[in-house]
Amino acid sequence: MRIAILSSFYPLRGGISQFNASMLSGLGKFADTKAYSFSRQYPDLLFPGKTQYVTADDEAMPVRAEALLDTVNPFSWIKTAGKIREWKPDLLVMKYWMSWFAPSLGWVARHAACKSVVVLDNVIPHEAHWFDKPLTKWFLNGCDGFVCMSDSVREDLLSLRPDAPHITLPHPLYAHFGERIPREDAARALGLDPEKKTLLFFGLIREYKGLDILLEAFQSLPEDYQLVVAGEPYGSFRKYQEIIDRSPGKSRIHLFTDYIRDSQVKVFFSSADLVVLPYRSATQSGISSIACNFQVPMVVTDVGGLSSTIGASGTGIVASKATAEAVRGEILRYFGSEELREGCQKAIALEKERLDWDRFCREMTDFALTL
Repeated sequence: MRIAILSSFYPLRGGISQFNASMLSGLGKFADTKAYSFSRQYPDLLFPGKTQYVTADDEAMPVRAEALLDTVNPFSWIKTAGKIREWKPDLLVMKYWMSWFAPSLGWVARHAACKSVVVLDNVIPHEAHWFDKPLTKWFLNGCDGFVCMSDSVREDLLSLRPDAPHITLPHPLYAHFGERIPREDAARALGLDPEKKTLLFFGLIREYKGLDILLEAFQSLPEDYQLVVAGEPYGSFRKYQEIIDRSPGKSRIHLFTDYIRDSQVKVFFSSADLVVLPYRSATQSGISSIACNFQVPMVVTDVGGLSSTIGASGTGIVASKATAEAVRGEILRYFGSEELREGCQKAIALEKERLDWDRFCREMTDFALTL
């Protein structure tokens, strides 16, 4: 079986590229694969972070991919579809997470001369615009099958295309960041007090992820708690800094507001007792997959697919609302119950057996064969 994958690949950086690299590796165990990437993913003017590309400090694993698709140049769409047709794949796999990619990916899907399956992170983006639904609907209508990463994504898919062939598969675990290291060693490497209870907020800092909710919740936590914020801000950090400046516990808030390179990921998760995802909206989260891999329980909010994955599996606990009061209450409940902490650890061990890339890739291709 020949499988072409069109999405973000090295040297583009971030969670999408990391997912695609793992998927490429998994599919390559039983199929002939070829990766196609973007020559330009976003115009620099529209990109809110510091850079779209890996730097010398990122230490990302190189992936061989042909960078062809420019999202703003329709001539590149024609070229990309032609290159894929020349290779004659049996299946085209794409990843979709926002409507910016609908025109370019949708055009290629319609002209690649093979079946297409889309891995859907989101159908409607977290920070929605009026044009999201019409563009996404056009994209969906040009594809053959869909892999939904959560139940909420499936519901959004069927709201725009009720007849869509689909399968729902949970996010596999990210295991490429290395093994967990001793907690005390990790804490000291980051300049943390290894005696304090350590909360971790990890990943790109965006409005919908609710860092301000966590900072407000932290204000009234006891002095034996510390908070680590690790990730690059997408936009201004000012409002978060203002909350930190007025916090009575500001000396216990540790900021690492740069892109976290791959080799450092294990240090942050190994130092943490609890990962907190105080999201205002969500479908699923790659951060939860990293946390599970490093055996760190989570507190999440009752939005999107978080409650149906983390809460249902028992790998964490769910705050009923995306508010500081609700999040703080669940943090205190977690640390106040040894039975709860042990239950989360047992559930994580079971999830680590279930959520592997080989299983994900096999089930996706088995589904594709039914189209």
